Amino acid sequence: MLPPRRFFPSFSLLIAFEAAARTSSVTAAARELGLTQSAVSRQIAALEGQLGAALFLRERQTIRLTLAGDTYAREVREALRRISSASLNLRANPSGGTLNLAVLPFFGTRWLTPRIGRFSEKHPGMMVNLITRLEPFDFRFDTLDAAIHFGEPRWPGADLTFLLQEDVIPVCSPDFKLRRALTGPADVLRAPLLHLNTRPDAWETWFASRATPFDALHGMLFDQFAPMVEAAVAGLGAALLPRFLIGRELDQGLLVPAIENGGVETGGYHLACPPDRVSYPPLAAFRAWLLEEVAADTKIRDRLRTEA
Repeated sequence: MLPPRRFFPSFSLLIAFEAAARTSSVTAAARELGLTQSAVSRQIAALEGQLGAALFLRERQTIRLTLAGDTYAREVREALRRISSASLNLRANPSGGTLNLAVLPFFGTRWLTPRIGRFSEKHPGMMVNLITRLEPFDFRFDTLDAAIHFGEPRWPGADLTFLLQEDVIPVCSPDFKLRRALTGPADVLRAPLLHLNTRPDAWETWFASRATPFDALHGMLFDQFAPMVEAAVAGLGAALLPRFLIGRELDQGLLVPAIENGGVETGGYHLACPPDRVSYPPLAAFRAWLLEEVAADTKIRDRLRTEA
């Protein structure tokens, strides 16, 4: 339930205030909005009068946000952003049914995006917007309906649906494996290693699972999987990569397992959403479709392992 209307400043006042707060200039705000300087000044004064609080400190020809004004500006900017996003979604899909989904970059590029057309064919009135996010966030302060989450099944304030378990394998280029004579974990330990900064202990966990003692582990650092894959293909080192996301490189022989039977489970993928969005029709349809895709993909991988 919304508060009484008297607590809602007009849209024009909020836009004028946000522009002045962002530019720290009434003149710049007026130029941006196509208004006169005096018109913007009057709108800000009207807003301050309605709120009963000073939003700016006036110092000769400059303005500076008060402490209360700074806090208010941040919240108003986020609210305007959410309204803008909602309006863009409606213009892009007038029939409704838009799902804003946060995805992990490599998962989104390699696994989800190639399949998303099948969801659109099955649900032609629904649209999925993909936004890259690397870390969990607070759904209360974001415009996203759901997110693909990797790791432990923990996300405060979110409902989680398990999708699949990830296992990573150490891989490298065929030439790298030959030059380094990689046959066991101890050989891998002596080779250049590629690291992902969001999984800083990945190699430590892997060597521990192989009962291979180590001191410090060094090597190139990457902020995403995609460039690390390319570095491994280029022969710059060995990388720990999710098996189900590098099928292309393995099939083409660009990457090979650094050693045999080197896989280790590292965590699960989950679909996360705020509890009050669980029954949102586009999200419910997307969750059902996603689970079907995962099940089909798992059957294919299991069959290939059996045939191998």
